[in-house]
Amino acid sequence: MEIKNNEYEGVMKKLSDQLQRSRIGDYIDLMQNPVRMIGLNFLAGIARGFGAAVGFTILGAVLIYFLQRIVILNIPIISGVLAQIAKM
Repeated sequence: MEIKNNEYEGVMKKLSDQLQRSRIGDYIDLMQNPVRMIGLNFLAGIARGFGAAVGFTILGAVLIYFLQRIVILNIPIISGVLAQIAKM
């Protein structure tokens, strides 16, 4: 009987350690406080939106830079197409 109790205590200790490492308690606290959860989700959404805006801006600037370089190189077919797009 003593061996079973020791095994049980060992399993319970491992389970307790795993739950603490997974921070399940913090998650439960967050779920019980809806105002904090909404605030954190709002801030996360703002951060995602800001990141997307900055990323698209950089990507657009790089694309425009390369298109300008292509026009400067005066490649007939590509430059003509780009000139028509610019006139639109």
